[in-house]
Amino acid sequence: METLEKRTITYDRSGFEDAELKSIYKALVKPRMIEEKMLILLRQGKISKWFSGWGQEAISVGTTLGMDKNEFMFPMHRNLGVFTAREIPLNRLFAQFQGKMSGFTKGRDRSFHFGSKEHKVVGMISHLGPQLALADGVALASNLRNENKATIVYTGDGGASEGDFHEALNVASVWGLPVIFVVENNAWGLSTPSVEQFKCKQFIDKGIGYGMDAFQVDGNNILEVVSTVRKIAASIRKKPRPFLLECMTFRMRGHEESSGTKYYPEGIQDKWAKKCPVANYELFLREEGILSDSDITAVREEIKQEIQAGLDLAFAEDKITPNTQAEYDDLFAPFETKNTLSPNAVKSEKRFIDAISDGLRQSLHKYPELVIMGQDIAEYGGAFKITEGFVEEFGRDRIRNTPICESAIVGAGLGMSIAGMKSIVEMQFADFVTCGFNQIVNNLAKSHWRWGQNADVVVRMPTGAGSAAGPFHSQSNEAWFFHTPGLKIVYPAFPEDAKGLLTAAIEDPNPVLYFEHKNLYRSIKGDVADEYFTFEIGKARTVRSGENISVITYGMGVHWALEVAEAHPELDFDIIDLRSLAPLDTEAIYASVCKTGKVIVLHEDCMTGGIGGELVALINENCFRNLDAPVKRIASLDTPIPFAADLEHNFLPKKRFLEAALELDKF
Repeated sequence: METLEKRTITYDRSGFEDAELKSIYKALVKPRMIEEKMLILLRQGKISKWFSGWGQEAISVGTTLGMDKNEFMFPMHRNLGVFTAREIPLNRLFAQFQGKMSGFTKGRDRSFHFGSKEHKVVGMISHLGPQLALADGVALASNLRNENKATIVYTGDGGASEGDFHEALNVASVWGLPVIFVVENNAWGLSTPSVEQFKCKQFIDKGIGYGMDAFQVDGNNILEVVSTVRKIAASIRKKPRPFLLECMTFRMRGHEESSGTKYYPEGIQDKWAKKCPVANYELFLREEGILSDSDITAVREEIKQEIQAGLDLAFAEDKITPNTQAEYDDLFAPFETKNTLSPNAVKSEKRFIDAISDGLRQSLHKYPELVIMGQDIAEYGGAFKITEGFVEEFGRDRIRNTPICESAIVGAGLGMSIAGMKSIVEMQFADFVTCGFNQIVNNLAKSHWRWGQNADVVVRMPTGAGSAAGPFHSQSNEAWFFHTPGLKIVYPAFPEDAKGLLTAAIEDPNPVLYFEHKNLYRSIKGDVADEYFTFEIGKARTVRSGENISVITYGMGVHWALEVAEAHPELDFDIIDLRSLAPLDTEAIYASVCKTGKVIVLHEDCMTGGIGGELVALINENCFRNLDAPVKRIASLDTPIPFAADLEHNFLPKKRFLEAALELDKF
């Protein structure tokens, strides 16, 4: 532990009693002593990696002590002091570092990549920026419930270069969210200095661009950090709005230990060592007569024993025994969707688009905590008018227009789930989901498997071709997500399924991607129950029974198959509408294949890497002895989808499907 002969930090103890100053010292020393021990264990090979917060402890500890214990915090990998100041048991923290079962991720993730709702702490993913939007979601929930709570989230000066930083701050400002955005300005992003990260003089200069107040503090001055956060938090509890807080500091050690610090200019660490937050505060307390040498020794001995006791428990714990079934079971929060449609239900004819709108409206009535977010969905009613009239019925708090920022809005949905609310995020077009891809595949999909946090978010995806809208409004992109464990994917082809599967998706506390084909919105009608009901997710439907050729398909492919079946009854199709792509109803697929012995897998997506390849593999592996002909895949061309109508028609597989069916019939 560093010591100083002369103090270089000036402290203002106004409002701090002696007893609190002592407790702050204990909270400040603890993460430093833990890190000293962790560095020893790292050299001994007893932990695999360490991200140092050496020299930045005053930010982590100070901000935590400045918040109420029932308010959420979103730390990063240099914020050990947040976890310790929130009094997370050290044995569990150390077990997390060692990949033991009593850690917070059951050995599935490392260091501070976890959350603990009990302690109101939500850790990061390695992509840094996405967690900023999660804080927006928690803060939005606070506003909607009139809870008068603040939320705090951290980023580094390097991580603030990501687009997620801008999106999260912009949304928080536009929506008046009570979030404190802490920028730990330690002058380096791994080995890249700040001059190569941004051109502005300081981060507080960005505040005016977001219409929010911004403050800069000495991040090594523990009392300045505590008092500043207390003032900001008290203010935004009364008047919700975001603040940008820049904490000036320095990272004394490497980004992580193996990267070292050889890239640092000579003498810079010696300069900042004189500003050590622990040594300076300790010297201040000595000078004030608040702590004696014996007091300091006693504090350190107490913490040392606490650390050792936690380590003894963690080391004594057995290594995790792999359990394959448990790995699968933890992908999703337990939930069972059911068919709740009454056989006596009153039905009326509805278009595909009306069935979706009906399901949304009834779900909003059923779940008062449900919020819909998307571009132009309020008064305008959305690009396809599905939410038209919703603002008048449910208000702008629940039908929320968003800035153009898919990543922030998907992340906010996860944040709302952490706070116990439900959300639907509408992509204006499924193509635009690329801008929120990281949040979906790395946050929504993995959160329950990683640390038991469900993601109660439905992402609506208007998809598909047929309207000559070109390569950025007509793609079929369900296969991008089909590969990712932890997501459910629904793709209805008929109005009744559209409603029943949407309401089921909203009930489900897990992340569901709901694909709705734009060309079906106003072209397909059907009888749909007027009352609220759900259909089971993961169950296919036989829409036409036949004996000759199995057609396994979904979405628009179902209607292409039905059209060919009507024109060519001699082909005698057995048409299976998958309805759900994840989970996949393999039982229905295999039953059809074993009945006919001939199979066409049809989808609108491109051939290569499409879902059809997986379906063919499953059929070959499980039904090979029942096949009378090679399994055929029919899909769109392996090109982007073109704009001109004739080119689009050539791109789509409809004509090639008929040719394949006629050929297979003769095999």
